[in-house]
Amino acid sequence: MTGFQIALLIFGTMLVLMALRVPIAVSMFVAGVTGYLIQRGWMPMASFLNTQAYARFASYDLSVIPLFILMGHFATQGGISKALFEFAAGVMGRFRGGLAMGAVFACAAFGAICGSSVATAATITNVAYDEMRKHGYSGRLTTGTLAAGGTLGILIPPSVPLVIYAILTEQNIAKLFMAAMVPGILAMLFYMIAIGIYVRFVPGHAPERDEIARQKWALRSKALPRLQ
Repeated sequence: MTGFQIALLIFGTMLVLMALRVPIAVSMFVAGVTGYLIQRGWMPMASFLNTQAYARFASYDLSVIPLFILMGHFATQGGISKALFEFAAGVMGRFRGGLAMGAVFACAAFGAICGSSVATAATITNVAYDEMRKHGYSGRLTTGTLAAGGTLGILIPPSVPLVIYAILTEQNIAKLFMAAMVPGILAMLFYMIAIGIYVRFVPGHAPERDEIARQKWALRSKALPRLQ
């Protein structure tokens, strides 16, 4: 088989397995193993798994990544994610589209805990989606806000991709975290500004007046002690 045919086989195998609802990690592993067996055979692949795979799992530097994810899980189970959203909604509730802005703010705050965009988007969505829909936000604005806000999880430190990049390029992790803080905050602010402009010039996607605005001080007083 030519290299192009092998690439098509590997990519096609991965897509078929994903279509069959096989977990993405398993699909990628099976596709990679299939391509390796075709090109090199069983013994080279076994040698590779024996050395490279163990080296990745045994890396002391990479051990920080599951700890970030574990910390995010503890925060979710402890109710911090809900408290973050309630507090953010209370702070931003005075503005039109404030609940959506609060969701972005909560994504940024939770991203500073777990360092993963997927975890941030999934966690804040579980808390914010139903509330936004209940208060009259359109499905388009709700999903777009939560999807965009979730990207802040890998930008605002601690960030899993930044840790991996620093290890691969032998850079200082602390300096990369410091460098990512400013663009992370700017991205959060611009997301909020974009939401404010959108709800004013495109009617029908957000309520004229957030009900949450009338409850903002009560939400602050309830949510703030839970964040301490």
